[in-house]
Amino acid sequence: MRLVFAGTPAVAVPSLEALARRHDIAAVITRVDAPLGRKRVLTPSPVADAADRLGLATIKANRLDADVTEKVAALDADLGVIVAYGGLVREPLLSTPRQGWINLHFSLLPRWRGAAPVQWTIIAGDSESGATVFQLQPGLDDGPIWRSASTPVAPHETAGNLLARLSVSGADLLADTVDGIADGRLHAGEQHGEVTLAPKLTIDDARLDFTADLDTVYRRLRGVTPEPGAFTEIDGTRVKIVDAAPARDHAGLEPGVVVARDGHVYVGTAGAALELLTVHPAGKKAMRAADWWRGLGAERMIAE
Repeated sequence: MRLVFAGTPAVAVPSLEALARRHDIAAVITRVDAPLGRKRVLTPSPVADAADRLGLATIKANRLDADVTEKVAALDADLGVIVAYGGLVREPLLSTPRQGWINLHFSLLPRWRGAAPVQWTIIAGDSESGATVFQLQPGLDDGPIWRSASTPVAPHETAGNLLARLSVSGADLLADTVDGIADGRLHAGEQHGEVTLAPKLTIDDARLDFTADLDTVYRRLRGVTPEPGAFTEIDGTRVKIVDAAPARDHAGLEPGVVVARDGHVYVGTAGAALELLTVHPAGKKAMRAADWWRGLGAERMIAE
């Protein structure tokens, strides 16, 4: 098939590569170069880099507007494919490729429609996740499903780990789906089941509430790692918690109380304690929690 591909972050790159091996990609749509790092150097998106490496033409735009629609119409594409582009496809672009657009979404639709499905999957404590390829419609992730595949969520898996894993397995699912659409083997079916929403995470979603039980705190931490990044405030200083682990044999700490025992740093929850492994205090580099605590010279502090 002759395709138009839209995507931006690294998780979309495996899909672009898989499709490029099997189909004719007329152009790749990705967001414009963004300033990154302390020097704010304009940097192409991971998808733009991959398209350049593959010798594919790119259309760089932060909005899928009339100009993009005109360029796509000139490509005479059979199908549009979108993976984490970062913008909405509206009419008339939605109907511009002959067979419309399909989307690879990293959830088992209709569960977790929205911008952050993997993060909310972990925060909610779901035992499984997956990827779904569906036909784009004007509504939020509500189009007919072409194919889906599930996978268990590992007990200590972060959102970043799970998303990286799904980006690879999802790429194979997407490429197989396009093959099936091309030869007429596949037929899309309506979504069934409970609809839940996965809105974009805010910085407030990343604050840990240690008055909750250990499992709830740990799921929240995993769900917001690496972005926006779990944090708390200790003695008025924001401390990002990069890595931590349940310490179920350490009970008796009041919620939010931070102490060191035998060279390990623990914070109390409504149940057992959470061991802090790596922290990133504001204005400093990430470091081992034990080194950070030693530098504070404290016996006991409160995280809130």
